[in-house]
Amino acid sequence: MEAAATPIYCLVAGGRTVWANAGARRMGTAPDELPVVAGRPLADVVDTVIGTGLPETVHGALGAGGPAVTVALRPLEVAGEPGAVVVIERDGRLAVPAPPLGAAAVEAAQSSLLPPFLPMLPDVALAGSYHQATSVRAAGGDWYDAVPLGGGRVALVVGDAVGHGIAAAGAMSRLRGAMRSSALTDPSPAAVLAGLDSFAAIMDDVEGASVFYGVLDSASGELAYTTAGHPAPLVVGSDGAAAFLPVTPRPPLGSVPGVGAPVHRSVLPHGATLVLFSNGALAGSSSDYAVALEKLVAASREVLARPGAGDPATASGLAVEIAELVRSPHDWPDDVAVLVAHRRATTQRPLQLDLPAVPASLPAIRRRLTAWLTELGMDENDRVGVMTAVGEAAANAAEHAYRGTEPGAVQVRASVDRDGVLTVTVHDDGSWRPPDHDPGDRGRGLLIMRQLVDGVSLDDRSGTTVTLTVRLRRSAEAPPVPAPGGERAGLVVDRTGPRPVVRATGAVDEAAADPLRIRLLEASHGGTARVELDLAGVTLFSSAAVRVVLAVARIARDEGWRLVVHAAEGGVTRQVLEVSGLGGLVDLR
Repeated sequence: MEAAATPIYCLVAGGRTVWANAGARRMGTAPDELPVVAGRPLADVVDTVIGTGLPETVHGALGAGGPAVTVALRPLEVAGEPGAVVVIERDGRLAVPAPPLGAAAVEAAQSSLLPPFLPMLPDVALAGSYHQATSVRAAGGDWYDAVPLGGGRVALVVGDAVGHGIAAAGAMSRLRGAMRSSALTDPSPAAVLAGLDSFAAIMDDVEGASVFYGVLDSASGELAYTTAGHPAPLVVGSDGAAAFLPVTPRPPLGSVPGVGAPVHRSVLPHGATLVLFSNGALAGSSSDYAVALEKLVAASREVLARPGAGDPATASGLAVEIAELVRSPHDWPDDVAVLVAHRRATTQRPLQLDLPAVPASLPAIRRRLTAWLTELGMDENDRVGVMTAVGEAAANAAEHAYRGTEPGAVQVRASVDRDGVLTVTVHDDGSWRPPDHDPGDRGRGLLIMRQLVDGVSLDDRSGTTVTLTVRLRRSAEAPPVPAPGGERAGLVVDRTGPRPVVRATGAVDEAAADPLRIRLLEASHGGTARVELDLAGVTLFSSAAVRVVLAVARIARDEGWRLVVHAAEGGVTRQVLEVSGLGGLVDLR
């Protein structure tokens, strides 16, 4: 985009330019000033596009007596805000549209609009995957989603918006937003499909989209579903038997008013897997539709027959593996979206630990709880946060609960409810000791816990019970396998000096930001103790990583200390930190 011959702007509301390429900068206007085309200030058109969510094209002269141009304005999230991309094509023929954006831009737009996380439920393992078409002319528009509805129910959706490129990604985003809004009001398949039909009827770029929508009760396995112009879902049993569920053929969204929403019901047995997919999963297999379906069935059966395929720790890769197997030998002829729901044959039992409330019991609590959380399928970052918070609660019981008396018991209980909320309680029968007015380095256990989990409550009416809650979630896509020679971030905590030092090396990108946050909170005991951050070996420091440092620096300020950050003078990382205004919050060395 930077080297494109046409001027390209990325803007947010109010006409503020977030980025402009070399062609735009050569136009001679200020970086935050858009030109006027056919007497219309483009800044005003940008606000209209952002407000309506609809693309717009402007034809006419550039400025007073300037050359004829065609300007394409398309809605797109820019820097985390509603925004627009503006492409100006200089052309004497006014009917020529602006050139399409590159494949990388389409992929970035499409991927940013898909769900970053899927809920983790005790009875159902979910996995999603999106693969962009090799050709940008076919890319964009396929999507999936999983929306927790409460009571152990989850809405499962796969769809395909008409068209390709940024426009299709924008249509997909609006369709997904309409679906979520409808599902949270009335999640029944008939109501949601009726809402999507009405929405598509007034949105030209959404009309004609296909969709599967179903509500799965994770406890009973009951699935209520409907489709609009979409292929039937596949179910693979624990014995490998595969069958497509019945559907009633129905036109795509908004195509035929008042067509209704035929709803079907089925039960997903224990150990069975529901495979949802977009039309792209069938595109590269064969011109024969039956052969394409057979290939999808064979791929699903092969992946699900692998040892441990439905285990919580490995289930996240199911959708990716199925999509890879239906890919044509040389490319992705169309976008492919796959969403997998595996109903577990067994549910993990709650954890119950009863040990003496003494420091010697703490390692046993850590070992048993770590093993239980790993079996649950929690990734390392979330697991470390929970372990640190529980460790603080257990240490408080061991050190303070029975002070001056014979040590009693500490009880640790952990369980997950049907909506995927993890609850861990730490109970002792001793007495609660309120923290001192100025506790110094002690008495900050509750503060530490609140930095690491979603909810913390304390009940000291009968002994002391600390309750910690965390809503479980998993990255939607399986963790990518780094390419040979690819650089990954390294994060270690060095405790050999007077205070812990978190050392980062390599590319600290968006994926590494959350692990960085966890390491900083763990090393600083939730922000209550001094810690340093060493970035001398970092080659890339992303905006997500800057946000983490800002958050930890604010916690440190509130606790009366300053975060020390080591970054080479004159280096790119140092420049990123200074430009972000961190100089007033941290000590840069």
